[in-house]
Amino acid sequence: MPISGVVITGAAEKKQGLLERLGRLSGLEVYGDDDQGNIVAVLDTASSEAMEMLIDRINRDKDVFNVGVTYLNTEDEADRMTLETAVARPFGFKNPL
Repeated sequence: MPISGVVITGAAEKKQGLLERLGRLSGLEVYGDDDQGNIVAVLDTASSEAMEMLIDRINRDKDVFNVGVTYLNTEDEADRMTLETAVARPFGFKNPL
């Protein structure tokens, strides 16, 4: 179960609407924000693939400029890989666009 800390940077003047939309996303919890439009959040998903999908979903919001990953823990997936258990796609192993 990957967990990551992210900073979501968006339009400062539209932050309230963005916070409301982010609050409706499963697997995302907002921990803070500032006046410049930076939002600190934690993403907690079932797999790395689900984490990438959530980050892509956040990036597609009209008021988001960037999602920066500041912390990423995928120990359980790494453990499964060392035991030769199939992992769908580890974080960062995306198919090219």
